[in-house]
Amino acid sequence: MGGSDTAIFLQPQKRKYDYLQTMRLIPHPVLCNYYVTYRCNAKCGFCDIWEKPSPYADPGTVAINLRHLKKLGVKVIDFTGGEPLLHRQIDTLLGLAKEKGFLTTLTTNCLLYPKWAEKLKGKIDMLHFSLDSAYKSEHDRSRGVACFDFVMESIDIAGSLGERPDILFTVFEHNMDQIEAVYENICLPNDLVLILNPVFDYNSVNTGPSLSKESLDKLTHWGKKTGIYLNEAFIQLRKDGGNHVTHPVCKAGSSTIVISPENKLVLPCYHLGLREFNIDNDLENLYHSEEVRKLIALEGRLPECEGCTINCYMQPSFAVEMNRYWWKALPSTIKYNRIKGTWKNMLKT
Repeated sequence: MGGSDTAIFLQPQKRKYDYLQTMRLIPHPVLCNYYVTYRCNAKCGFCDIWEKPSPYADPGTVAINLRHLKKLGVKVIDFTGGEPLLHRQIDTLLGLAKEKGFLTTLTTNCLLYPKWAEKLKGKIDMLHFSLDSAYKSEHDRSRGVACFDFVMESIDIAGSLGERPDILFTVFEHNMDQIEAVYENICLPNDLVLILNPVFDYNSVNTGPSLSKESLDKLTHWGKKTGIYLNEAFIQLRKDGGNHVTHPVCKAGSSTIVISPENKLVLPCYHLGLREFNIDNDLENLYHSEEVRKLIALEGRLPECEGCTINCYMQPSFAVEMNRYWWKALPSTIKYNRIKGTWKNMLKT
């Protein structure tokens, strides 16, 4: 994130946004990124979270926070990490969220899914299996551990249980040519949605060269195919140079609540993490406190926010405010929700 070339594109951006009126549609947070642990059993080269020491989220504390998240208007709980299946009571945490009427989502590298599959059945609305190549050697090298075979096994197990996981494909310049093989050889035969997740830069993590315009155009082409989900607003944002502090699209603080394994509210987002506030069983009042509100007001406007394209926070940002990115995201959002049927569950929450 960040950059020193703001002045170069400031005027073009100003002209662009002069005719792009925005309107807040949803005034409250819609998503909670709940980090149940920072620990991970993989060592992905494009991630640094696995390097962090970490406790595990306490189920009793999670239950209290879920009550407060419901009052705050949150609809979706993303139990994340690290590797969330390292939490020995992850099934309990998911069960608590489902009892409260939340939509749940979880992404796993699949090393532990075969052991958990039976206990997780029916508790995850959007289950994602990470897979970045159709070839074992390439995927295992990317993840730093031998997990390709576990993904294949997990697909079979999930299918036998009536579960329909999605394949989450993190797209780099070097694996663009793998999309077709993953789609044709893995997703179509198993009737699985392929989610294309463009890589993003953050902190000092080296994620390789930025996706070229040619690659972005190829992704747009892939996103139009049956059974593939690509948020087209991600592509447009990258073509626009990411978030701009003068006209921020990022609504990380007001659309998303981030809770750490230590039970702290992290602001303005996990990746920036400028401040952490002890929740102390009072998340609702903490979120509405003057100190927190002042920090939320800076979302997308901090120097570090310039050029940011972090999907984790842009996706909910696109959902709460009507602007050019909302319209770009709408067709793919409708497409995914029709395939998965999650819109029905959303109406119940």
